[in-house]
Amino acid sequence: MTNRREFLPVPPASVIRKLPAMGNLMITAKRNGATHERIGPVERVSMEDGWLVCSGAAHNSRIDPTEITTMIVDRTSIMQEQVYPRIDFRSGDVVLFSVVGFAGIEPFDAALAEFGPGDALPEEPKEPREKREEAVLDDAGAVPLTKALEAGTKVTIGFWRKGFEQEWTGVIESVKPAMGFINVMRPDFHLHLLGGTVGGWKEGAALDTEDKPTGLWLETGKA
Repeated sequence: MTNRREFLPVPPASVIRKLPAMGNLMITAKRNGATHERIGPVERVSMEDGWLVCSGAAHNSRIDPTEITTMIVDRTSIMQEQVYPRIDFRSGDVVLFSVVGFAGIEPFDAALAEFGPGDALPEEPKEPREKREEAVLDDAGAVPLTKALEAGTKVTIGFWRKGFEQEWTGVIESVKPAMGFINVMRPDFHLHLLGGTVGGWKEGAALDTEDKPTGLWLETGKA
């Protein structure tokens, strides 16, 4: 038996180690207007210096399990008759990162089956999508992304927050404003950067409008 939404009271590391069994999935985190998403199967989960490392051709994430205080499983997202189950790994009241199953509910539930049903939670009401001003390509956040697109060289786009780090390395093929965000889309990686949230860049780090690091960074000139 499973719940549509539940609190999962088991050690976070044991759940993270089950990610390779879920098949195609997305690991996503957001902070200060940036949403950083890696998409594909997690091939390995290993331990390095106390951090869990999710790796493979489509993943490069580092997670400090001691920062995770609760895990909430949500099976209520359905699009075109497919369920996209989600686990929110929370640190206090903040979602540190989330995992979304792209292979359907069966492998997701099978991977979590040994933990049994969690504690049922009420379903959250669907919030209406807020209206945003359209992002533009001369937005400060888009400038180095557009330069990397024009150069055609490999870059690394990284994301950091306390207890979670994630990177993608590849060639940017497009930088498109849509729905208020500046978007970089690849099969194994999405970046959605809310327009107006980056005031500038310093040594590859995105700064907010008060010159504070946002957690997003970009390294150019990859071979």
